[in-house]
Amino acid sequence: MVAEGAVSARELTEEAVRRAEATRGTVNAFRWVRAEEALREADEADRLRAAGERRPLLGVPVAVKDDMDVAGLPTAFGCRGEFPARRADGEAVRRLRAAGAVIVGKTNTPELGQWPMTEGPGFGVTRNPWDLGRTPGGSSGGSAAAVAAGIVAGALGSDGAGSVRIPAAWTHLIGVKPQRGRVPTWPEHGMFNGLTCYGVLARSVADAALLLDVVGDGPPVAVERPRRLRIALSLRPAYAAVRHRLEPVVRAATERTAARLEALGHEVVREEPRYGPVGPAFVPRAMGGVREWARRVPDPGLLDPRTRQNARGGALLGGAVLRLARAAERPLRARVGELFGRYDVLLTPTTAAPPLPVGALDGLSGRETDAAMIRACPYTFPWNVLGWPAVSVPAGLTAGGLPLGAQLLGPAGSEALLLSLAGQLEERERWFERRPPVAGPAVGGPAAAGSAPGVTEPGCPAPPSLP
Repeated sequence: MVAEGAVSARELTEEAVRRAEATRGTVNAFRWVRAEEALREADEADRLRAAGERRPLLGVPVAVKDDMDVAGLPTAFGCRGEFPARRADGEAVRRLRAAGAVIVGKTNTPELGQWPMTEGPGFGVTRNPWDLGRTPGGSSGGSAAAVAAGIVAGALGSDGAGSVRIPAAWTHLIGVKPQRGRVPTWPEHGMFNGLTCYGVLARSVADAALLLDVVGDGPPVAVERPRRLRIALSLRPAYAAVRHRLEPVVRAATERTAARLEALGHEVVREEPRYGPVGPAFVPRAMGGVREWARRVPDPGLLDPRTRQNARGGALLGGAVLRLARAAERPLRARVGELFGRYDVLLTPTTAAPPLPVGALDGLSGRETDAAMIRACPYTFPWNVLGWPAVSVPAGLTAGGLPLGAQLLGPAGSEALLLSLAGQLEERERWFERRPPVAGPAVGGPAAAGSAPGVTEPGCPAPPSLP
């Protein structure tokens, strides 16, 4: 729309800022909104476009998660306290700017990105635009909520155990965790001992691919119609020391996605990966990362007691234990990767449950919190240990209108294949036509209405789109 002159960058950015501020008391997606700075950047984008400049995102408002550096703003990573303003952009943010994007602000994330719910005393509660009594997920919940609510067209998040894919599933978005190393995390290096990488959230596959191309290294992602693929369907998560229960509505949504893939001409076979000890390889790396980040906060006394407990766990599981966990990655890749000698893609649920109620983790001990998280979200973390690409796609809505997601998982460097398969599904399902109740109309036109064929479970009406 900007490229065609249908709307100016100034108009888009004014609307994004207005929506961000208007939804603070409901969705609460942003920790910081750069109203004045973003409008200046939009004016400059309009000037450049009028002068003939063309860039991939020139004048398009986007958002980034509060674990990424934006010059002039703190990087609090969801924590309380007085954090200093950063002097320079992180590399991913710099690349967004180089592509012409307007950075509207930084989005909320739970403390040090530890939980699949975006809540905390530093900023309050971030809510799901599909149902304000539910969480958008975490830890990139603010970025997901900002995109789902129509505040920005796309956003960056980070994914250390599913933190892009879980909120994508629970807000009806495309969420991409790329291959480790594809998107630079400078000035951070090896975040959470290599578990965490930066990813993207968007309402369409094309938008997600464009964002990934802008911030990532390597050849551009070409979203093309894939050849006939052999796809493994798995409903059993990796062992994680807690009893799991895949809720029937999620099982049905994943199986329905498998049926859609078969209808598109692909072969789908039920097959379970040989995950092996991926859980024990994850925990020391995750807790070590919490310990490292907890050392940076201005006042450790303000941290959640569960954060301090995890930081102590990081100390206990450091040294030789952490080295063993890192060394386990190669044999685990060989063990799980055997599947990709026989299949092209692995399909699983993204989560085991629909979006959790707001406050579901309040008042729990550290052990109780871990158990609740694993019960709801046991499917995503193995791909962080392995470092391979993963894409969460919408898989329908519950009878109550809550979004569900399914994961497309691949071996090293398979982003283009996964996004091409997601794009083929999207062409049939047209997920982007569905908008949540707490969302403004599409800029430049009326809100999409009605139901895309096959997206919703039987009997689920299309949620209204509010002005």
